Amino acid sequence: MRRVRPGAASRGGGTSRPAGEERTLTSVAAGDTYQGEEPKDLPRLWHVTLSVSGDEAPLNDVRRSLEQLAHDHPFLLTSRYAGDHAEIRYWEEARDLHDAAAVALRLWGEHRQTAKLPPWEIVGLEVIDRETYHQRIAEGYGPQPATPVGVHPF
Repeated sequence: MRRVRPGAASRGGGTSRPAGEERTLTSVAAGDTYQGEEPKDLPRLWHVTLSVSGDEAPLNDVRRSLEQLAHDHPFLLTSRYAGDHAEIRYWEEARDLHDAAAVALRLWGEHRQTAKLPPWEIVGLEVIDRETYHQRIAEGYGPQPATPVGVHPF
């Protein structure tokens, strides 16, 4: 007997929906577990790379802003910047990827005024678990280790 997830189409192509009717998408809430799966409520480390860009800004102002952000939040490992874009890398402790990504997506906007960050938008976000990060480094690809630590031009 073949087991199928609820709502998944069968291989036979048969469906209980009338022709032309769209299939309703459903989602699984963050932290939900499948039957028999152990809950994963313990925090884990996630490597975050946040990329931002926008109109050209004076390099000294960008550097000063990123240094202020690093001072306010010493968890930041490294920042690289140019006049029109920047990349921030750091480790985040969170229950799951959803939580780590949510924090990362708020970082730039919440600290725009206090750190006098440029009015740039987030254009990229990568969140990977610690094991994936170390596997990539060992295999010679992926984000380079965040050294030297600090704020540096591209």
